[in-house]
Amino acid sequence: MSENLRIDGASRIYPIIGDPISQVKSPAGMTAAFAARGVNAVVVPIHTSVDDVDDFIRTAGRTENVDGIIVTIPHKFVALTHCSTATERARITDSINVLSRNPDGTWHGEIFDGLGMLGGIRSQGGEPSGKKTLLVGAGGAGIAIAQALLEAGVRELAIHDVDINRRDHVITRMREFYRERVHVGSDDPAGFELVVNATPMGMRPEHPFPVQIERLSPDTFVACVITAPAVSPWLAAAREKGCRGSGGVDMYTAEQELMLQFFLNSIPTA
Repeated sequence: MSENLRIDGASRIYPIIGDPISQVKSPAGMTAAFAARGVNAVVVPIHTSVDDVDDFIRTAGRTENVDGIIVTIPHKFVALTHCSTATERARITDSINVLSRNPDGTWHGEIFDGLGMLGGIRSQGGEPSGKKTLLVGAGGAGIAIAQALLEAGVRELAIHDVDINRRDHVITRMREFYRERVHVGSDDPAGFELVVNATPMGMRPEHPFPVQIERLSPDTFVACVITAPAVSPWLAAAREKGCRGSGGVDMYTAEQELMLQFFLNSIPTA
C-alpha cells in the first residue's frame, strides 16, 4: 500500500459491490493507485445480494461522500438501470462495471471489461484485429469482451457458452451492431487464431477446460479472465502446446488503469 495513503473524515468513498465479493482485487489496488496520485479516496468491498442491490445503489446515490461505484458479478446489468447517462459501449452491452457522478449528482455508467481484455492481450504481444476469434463465455464479462473484440476489428467472432439461451442472447445483440461477423461457436478451437476464455472454467485442476486443449494450434493466442491462480491450469496447458497468451492479471492491470482514469476525470477541478 502506498505510503501516501490516508483515510480520514475527508476521504472520498468508492464501494465495490458484488455477490460474492471476497475474490476482488480492486480495494487494495485502486486505493493505492488513488493515493499514488495524491487523491484521498478509498475503495471498500460491499457484499450485497441481488435482492438488496437496488436499495444499496439508491442509498449510495444519496450519500454525499460516495463519488463512484465499482460493480462486479452479478450486478452489472441491474446497475445500468440506475444510470441517467451511459456510454454507447454500455448501452450496446446493457451492462456497466463503473458508475461516476454527473455534475447534477446522478450516475453515469461505463463498462471496461472488454477494453481491459484488449489491454491484457496487447500487453503480451497479441493483437485481435483481423483474427478469427473464439470467445467462450457469454455472461456479464463475456458480452463486454465480445463487443470490444468486434470493435477492435476481429475478422469473425464465434461465441460458445454452455447456457444456450445466454449465448444466443449475446449473439443476437452483437449482430444488431456487427452483423454477420458473429456466429455460434463450440468448444473446438481448431482453426481459430485467438481464443478467449471469459468463464471460470479451467481455474482449478479438477475443472474441465473451456476448450478442447488437444485441438489448439501452437500458433493460437489464448487469453483468460481468471486472476487466481495467475496462470490457470488451462492457460498453462495451452502454453505447453506452444501458445502465447495473456491471463486475468494482465486484463485486471489494464482495466484498473482505465477505471482509475474514469474516476479521476469525474473529480471536479478547483
